[in-house]
Amino acid sequence: MMIRAKLAPLALAAAAASGFPLAEAESGWGQLNMPRGVTEISRKIYDLHMEIFWVCVAIAVVVFGAMIWSIITYRKSRGAIPDGTLVHNTKVEFIWTVVPVIILIAMAVPAARTLVETEDTTKTELTIKVTGFQWGWQYDYLDDGVAYYSRLDPKSDAARELLSGIDPNTVDHYLLNVDHPLVVPVGTKVRLLVTAVDVIHSWWVPDFGVKKDAIPGFVNEAWFRVDTDKPGLYRGQCAELCGRDHGFMPIVVDVRSKADFATWLKDKTAEQKHAAAPPAAPAVTPAAAPADATSPPGATAS
Repeated sequence: MMIRAKLAPLALAAAAASGFPLAEAESGWGQLNMPRGVTEISRKIYDLHMEIFWVCVAIAVVVFGAMIWSIITYRKSRGAIPDGTLVHNTKVEFIWTVVPVIILIAMAVPAARTLVETEDTTKTELTIKVTGFQWGWQYDYLDDGVAYYSRLDPKSDAARELLSGIDPNTVDHYLLNVDHPLVVPVGTKVRLLVTAVDVIHSWWVPDFGVKKDAIPGFVNEAWFRVDTDKPGLYRGQCAELCGRDHGFMPIVVDVRSKADFATWLKDKTAEQKHAAAPPAAPAVTPAAAPADATSPPGATAS
């Protein structure tokens, strides 16, 4: 127990440097698998993963079972003598060629179907441009004229500094919180246009089943639709080694009801229009009138 207590801070630091979530990580077998997620496409990806996994398990049981049985049954201590005449068997070679081909085709069909669905960005209801930079994200709601930056929240940013004296355990969602999250509505197909301005980043939210590279000069597409009964905050991180502060580039998505999102979008649009409006011109004080304002032009005082 003492050794584990001493090693825990080192493991925490190593995980932070690698860029993986820390605050919400829990020990247990559940951490060995991907989440089912809160979108239809994430569940299809999970189901495909498990289907292929159990096929691989069955193949491993058959292959390693045959190997272990052969090693035990035909071992030298039992007097087994190797057959030096068996160098070719057409039937066996045909079987071990055709059977894997059939298995691969059977696995390729559901995989291709899911892959096509993950790339289908048609019939989207909201389009957001996601731009990665060192080290944060810019979100542009292309149809509404709203744009803002999202960076690591100030508390995590202060705690991560060397010799800051701040205990990371006192910071909520350490390294997994931002100052301005991406806001989207539930039950809406959201299309992401993902790019970058400096180096390659990767926008990754596990609960959405979305992981898309942000490449300078290119625009990649992704989409998600959060279940109508799953509003809340969902967290992810940049999943590409994009520089020394790669581990400090989190993603937070604030999923709201459609009514709350419409209100937020209206307020955000008004706020940004007000901020972009030119300042009002200062009031001009009229010049003082001459003493004899009723005199006609050119008249002289007597």
